[in-house]
Amino acid sequence: MLTGVDEDVFAQLVSAVDRFAKERLIPAERQVEEDKEIPESIIEEMKEMGLFGLSTPEEFGGIGVSASQEAVLIETLCYASLTFRSLIGTNVGIGAQGIVMDGTPEQKERWLHGIASGDIMTSFALTEPDNGSDAAGIKTSARRDGSDFVINGTKRFITNASRANVFTVFARTDPSKPGADGVTAFIVPADTPGITVAKPDRKLGQHGTKTSDVIFDDVRIPEGAILGGPEKLNQGFRTAMKVLDRGRIHVSAMAVGQGQRILDVATDYALERKQFGKPIGEHQLVQGLLAECQAELHAARALVRATAATFDKEGKAILQASCSKYFCTEAVGRIADRALQIHGGAGYMAEYEIERLYRDVRLLRIYEGTSQIQQLIIARRTLAERAA
Repeated sequence: MLTGVDEDVFAQLVSAVDRFAKERLIPAERQVEEDKEIPESIIEEMKEMGLFGLSTPEEFGGIGVSASQEAVLIETLCYASLTFRSLIGTNVGIGAQGIVMDGTPEQKERWLHGIASGDIMTSFALTEPDNGSDAAGIKTSARRDGSDFVINGTKRFITNASRANVFTVFARTDPSKPGADGVTAFIVPADTPGITVAKPDRKLGQHGTKTSDVIFDDVRIPEGAILGGPEKLNQGFRTAMKVLDRGRIHVSAMAVGQGQRILDVATDYALERKQFGKPIGEHQLVQGLLAECQAELHAARALVRATAATFDKEGKAILQASCSKYFCTEAVGRIADRALQIHGGAGYMAEYEIERLYRDVRLLRIYEGTSQIQQLIIARRTLAERAA
């Protein structure tokens, strides 16, 4: 059972993150959008606050929040642009949790202190050009050569790849085994010869985030680089699924944070904008749009927190995490669409922040498992549980 940090300490942390998001990050959003870079001063402040080590255990220099506490903190942080969250996201989530969950004592000691401080940036190299949602179809290979492995392949859309000091790389170590079997996770330092990180991708939204292709060309690593040690050979897919379970709760909380921001922006506009001699918020059709947003936001928040509580209690929440990720990310898309509609023609103009927020949340329905993949997981587990 994950208990997290002391309640008083946690309350102070939430308050600090709330102030940071509203007073420091939101005023910097337009600059980040234009420059496509997060200012170094903000990066240093995030390090000082300990945000890179939220989920890293205290014994390794982190804060050690539970999944429930992480959900609240990420919701609070994501009241500001999702771009800022992306900077810490791999260290808090998928880029580090594999080491936290399955790493050997030596691997944890080597990497987690730097990850928690933000001095080491992580990336999670799972997605490939031909395999995103079908992660079991990994083609990147890791061929044994004596006591080493030699990795060849390309990973795509890898968050923070251009900043990374270390990659968690998933590669097929046993080509005779189809699907998820025969895949191994490796901890690969970014300065290992043979690794090339392509230029950052151009994207629809979240312009300050960094995603890139990563090419592995005869990258030689020792057997000790296997995440969890040699006994975890061909078990990397199990690690990936455990990491994504908590990661989907994290993404759900992101959706709730942005949903609250978008609703607040739309409500402010409805109070200020006048049509037919009165604020548009007094017109019932606009009220209907606001009511739908508010109801979905409440449902999403309740779902993600209940899912996080299950994860903390049981150490997993596979069905619930997929339900949460699916519902929350789809809901924030609907909330953003209604909010833009409330703005009318102004909502389509870049001078209004709803235009950017609308673009930014679109990605939430895609990464860490598309909505369609979540539907498959939900349906299959529902059928299996009923059949049992």
